[in-house]
Amino acid sequence: MARQARALATRQAVLLAAAEVFDERGYAAATMAEILERAGVTKGALYFHFHSKEELALAVIEGQAAWLATWRPTSDSPVQTLIDLGYAFAHALLDDPLVRGSIRLTIEHGSFTQPQIEAYQGWSDVARGLLEQAREAGDLHPGLDVAAAAGVITGAVTGIQLSSQVLAGRQDLLRRMADLWTLLLPGLVQPHALARLSVAERAPGGA
Repeated sequence: MARQARALATRQAVLLAAAEVFDERGYAAATMAEILERAGVTKGALYFHFHSKEELALAVIEGQAAWLATWRPTSDSPVQTLIDLGYAFAHALLDDPLVRGSIRLTIEHGSFTQPQIEAYQGWSDVARGLLEQAREAGDLHPGLDVAAAAGVITGAVTGIQLSSQVLAGRQDLLRRMADLWTLLLPGLVQPHALARLSVAERAPGGA
């Protein structure tokens, strides 16, 4: 058990170091030597867990799905849940190196042997599922194409986080998220449902 715990700790240290280096330098410029130095582990330990830079990068990308799987909504409203998820994702970008690294790698999906689209598709599927729930509840405008709306929302979130990173080091990301929902929601949600939603970040456990 102690050996297994050490192996897991080593793997996590390598993943964290790799995420930081990929976030800072991008996939092409990052080197295994730099990741090795950042992780503070032996070369043998690194290659025991990951046989190549691409394998390591793919493991970092998988961190998005892991983060999403651990996030728990606090609202019964599907649209409010979608809004809250956007804010939670923004905080993860600000606070979690694994999420930041995974997002940069996802954007650079063309650098890999096989283009990586699963992460994009995963976010779109979550948005679509929540919008379908909202449609069933009668909250969305009649005739709204939920697949198209999910694509617009995920594309918009991707765009604003990139703009925020380039222009402000993501320090204005939360404000941009509020602007996004303020502009998008009237085109998605009927007035009676819109009145119940908060486009601002809510305290955890808020109604």
